[in-house]
Amino acid sequence: METLEGTIESVLFFNPDNGYSVFRFAVEGRDKIVIVGTFPPLAPGERIKVEGAWETNPKFGPQLKVACFQPVLPAGLKGIEKYLSCGLIKGIGPALAKRIVAAFGADTLDVLEKKPERMTEVSGIGAAKLADIKASWSSHRDIRDLIIFLQEHDVSTSLANKIYRQYGPRSYEVLRTNPYQLCLDIWGIGFKTADSIALKLGTDPASPERIKAYLLYLMEKDNEQGHVYSQRSMLLATAARDLGVAAAAAEAALDALVMKRAVITEGVEGDTAVYRPFFYEAQEEVVRALERLSRAPFEAPSIDVDKVVAEVERELRVEFSPLQKQAIADSVGKKIVVITGGPGTGKTTLIKAVTAVFAKWGKQVLLGAPTGRAAKRLSEATGLEAKTIHRLLEFNPKLGSFRRDARHPLAGEAVIIDEFSMVDLALMHSLIKAVPPSMRMILVGDKDQLPALGPGQILRDLIEARPEIVVRLDRIFRQEADSLIVQNAHRVNQGEKLLYPPRGEKNADFYFIRQEEEAKVFSTIMKLVGWSIPQRFGLRPLSNQIQVISPMYKGFVGIERLNTEMQSRLNGRSEGLRIGLRELRVRDKVMQVRNDYEKDVFNGDIGHIVHVDKSSFRVIVQYDGRPVVYERDELDDITLAYAVSVHKSQGSEYQAVVMPLLTQHFIMLQRNLFYTALTRAKKLSVIIGSYKALYIAIKNDKPVHRNSRLKEKLLEAAARPSGFDLT
Repeated sequence: METLEGTIESVLFFNPDNGYSVFRFAVEGRDKIVIVGTFPPLAPGERIKVEGAWETNPKFGPQLKVACFQPVLPAGLKGIEKYLSCGLIKGIGPALAKRIVAAFGADTLDVLEKKPERMTEVSGIGAAKLADIKASWSSHRDIRDLIIFLQEHDVSTSLANKIYRQYGPRSYEVLRTNPYQLCLDIWGIGFKTADSIALKLGTDPASPERIKAYLLYLMEKDNEQGHVYSQRSMLLATAARDLGVAAAAAEAALDALVMKRAVITEGVEGDTAVYRPFFYEAQEEVVRALERLSRAPFEAPSIDVDKVVAEVERELRVEFSPLQKQAIADSVGKKIVVITGGPGTGKTTLIKAVTAVFAKWGKQVLLGAPTGRAAKRLSEATGLEAKTIHRLLEFNPKLGSFRRDARHPLAGEAVIIDEFSMVDLALMHSLIKAVPPSMRMILVGDKDQLPALGPGQILRDLIEARPEIVVRLDRIFRQEADSLIVQNAHRVNQGEKLLYPPRGEKNADFYFIRQEEEAKVFSTIMKLVGWSIPQRFGLRPLSNQIQVISPMYKGFVGIERLNTEMQSRLNGRSEGLRIGLRELRVRDKVMQVRNDYEKDVFNGDIGHIVHVDKSSFRVIVQYDGRPVVYERDELDDITLAYAVSVHKSQGSEYQAVVMPLLTQHFIMLQRNLFYTALTRAKKLSVIIGSYKALYIAIKNDKPVHRNSRLKEKLLEAAARPSGFDLT
């Protein structure tokens, strides 16, 4: 073992997932050396003392493998100046660093640590810059110390960064008192990670806090699967089994959570429903608000609706079906209307017609959709402004809440929400609170698509609980009747065999390529996306025009492998940033994987990387022409999107969709899943796989059950007398 003290000259490699780093290291009196090991994020100019053993790398030669290190503040004026100017301290660049060292000399770092207010003696440092310097110096010191502490317990650098971002100077206190708080507060840290940290810090495996944290973790996992509540019997059995504790201990932990109102319980048939408080209150409030809205008085139209509808028909050059006319009349004459139908049944035309009727009445209509992609398509189709529901409700990222609510409701005669199948309980809760009693609410969606990613199945529950407000469009219009995509989507819903184009037909919009072997399915996908479809249809492989949708993440033709291979084949020469086992490259198609209200990007949004900064581990992604910056510890929020899951494709529309379908995907071969993937394609849908897998997917119409009581509560509310107090 050898101990050396020196300065980091340059960062040759840094993996934020585990802190593995390679530095060029300058030691006084000897040639520069290379050191490798696990470190917190360090920058050129930082001085450290390392202890390690020499080894010879076959490719890079001799290097010191560091076993432990400690930071050392630089000595000497040049060292201090370089340290301050290396970019670690916000607001200090090379020129200012020179002036600071000229002012304070060898006492510079002592002044920064103990008397930072003296920095204002230096030209160019005012109150605002001083605040930045103080905060940055303190943060850098604290996070470095925290990372060193956590690495002693085998916790990665990236997790330490997330912990510090959440708690700041309170990080040590949280880790000492209740490390399980991490999995409740920090996205990306689940129970297993928090549990690993807790056990390494000495937590008793039978601790009540550990059991309570695991119960909450199980409930969170149920929410992620779309359930509004968990079943008590399942929670207790799973916790006792997985943690190896007595059933009585699990029951006591759950009872303690109930006493603290950390969870809320409610009797259901044969069991007890256990809710996280927000979802219980959201479900109750949605029921109350829907009933209030449906019973509130509203202004009757002052126009001849039939006459106006006839005028709109002439203007749009369409002939409405009887059901479409009913939907328009209901939209004007009822408080709440649900319009559902498959592809080609005229839902978008209907929205245009409804907005036109309200315009002729002189009333304002608001248009919204759950995602930016769906809102953009709605705006393009109608020629009117459409917003995401979050923008419609004016989300404030600093406060973490919507400006529009019951006290500051939406303004207008009606609000129309398209792609409503994607709206989950949480979003519905925020939306319905902002709809005033005088406003009409028109909800448009395809009931046969997959339900929302979040908890609940709002569209399905509304349709089943309130059939009197539902209009079901079932006629395929002439302009869509020749589309095999549209025809086959409806055949899938009926459980019927698909229609195929004649052999040799080159202008069809749907093809099934029979291929039983995974390797051949994979090579066919690569050829279609990289060559055949771009050549024949003029679509760009790296754009959002062509999308591969796979039912599974793992496997030979799973999303993970498809993404890696398509990146290599379609974008192999672009500049990249390696992060652990993955790489992000300029021009890569990437997807946001969680809602980030501050950046105004949401789960499922797809963009392209336009810039990679290797020195600072920063990436810039462009979404519909708008750049969004991702810092080093935010890169887990994006993933490659050459291939995506069916759930992630909801609300999107692509020119061409390519989808593998094999019996290996058995668990995901479901009718509504296949139907959703098929209907994402606008001009071309290509399925590659086996007839057996296709048959299973079409015939398996059993919907995945979601624990929700919205339907039952809506039925109970509807049965109450009109005078029932709904406040």
